[in-house]
Amino acid sequence: MERGARIIIHEWVKVRVWDKVLIVTSKEYLAEAKAMEKEASGKARSVNTLLVENKGRHVGIFFDDNEAVFDPYTAIIAATEYSLVTTKAAKRAIQRHKKFLSLPLATNDGRSFLEYDFLTMDTKKSRLMAKAFIKYLKYSEKVRVTTPAGTDMMFYKVGRDPGFFNGVLKDGKGYSSSSIEVYVPIEETKTEGVMVLDGSLGYIGRAEEPTRILFKGGRITEIEETPTGIRLKKYMEDYQDSRIYIAGELGIGLNSCSQCLGNCYIEDESAYGTFHVGLGRNIALGGIQNAKGHFDLVCMEPDIYTDNRQIMQQGKVIIPEPVLY
Repeated sequence: MERGARIIIHEWVKVRVWDKVLIVTSKEYLAEAKAMEKEASGKARSVNTLLVENKGRHVGIFFDDNEAVFDPYTAIIAATEYSLVTTKAAKRAIQRHKKFLSLPLATNDGRSFLEYDFLTMDTKKSRLMAKAFIKYLKYSEKVRVTTPAGTDMMFYKVGRDPGFFNGVLKDGKGYSSSSIEVYVPIEETKTEGVMVLDGSLGYIGRAEEPTRILFKGGRITEIEETPTGIRLKKYMEDYQDSRIYIAGELGIGLNSCSQCLGNCYIEDESAYGTFHVGLGRNIALGGIQNAKGHFDLVCMEPDIYTDNRQIMQQGKVIIPEPVLY
């Protein structure tokens, strides 16, 4: 846990003596918050902790309703169970050039998020990989993704710019997520095709069997009645928000230290050799879709085409990559 806290405070956030740091967390993650507070206390001007109680997956609603909550601080670490990266408060903080790290700590195997080895990914390598993808994604109008399991989806991105996360706030111009990925805030009404879900279901764990999910007009219209599909349906219905069915993000995992095992939401969506579709809120990614939450469905070994150019084959980059020295 101490190793993870050091990486986050000193390598990702790069806390400085003038920083007023806020760590947002809940009582379930006080150990992680205290580990980061200990690392930051010797460097920052001040370190405060904000406890958010009993908000669960709807924690983002509070930060939509209280947009100015981060105004007194220069560096915010959102270490809650669920991601705050797409909330209005996060968007306001980013617009005001504050440092903001989304650090959702949810895991399914009893281990602390800060103990996972995927935090040790070489961020310089991930930056170079991301820029290679973005070079082709930026000027394309549509992206097609297929997989050996049977996924065949089309995404559209006219007027939408791709970006990347790798934890390092400097690389994200002050804003990042612990998920190491390239993301595209896709057009919210145009996603079409079939996903065969064979990776993970965001926060609720691994897809135990391949499950067909149909998208039409930008949203999920049908989920196959497998045990995995039934579990997903129940989870989505509990949001009580029809906007959670809308596809708002296409993501490509870049973390070669990650595995998609269903143990950790961030590790799953970050895993190299996967792609994911982000459902629900995408406003802080550059989209226009609000919702009561955001989570990702992860699939394995994608072939990815930007317009008509292939950039990934069965989960492997096939465009020229810079050599690291």
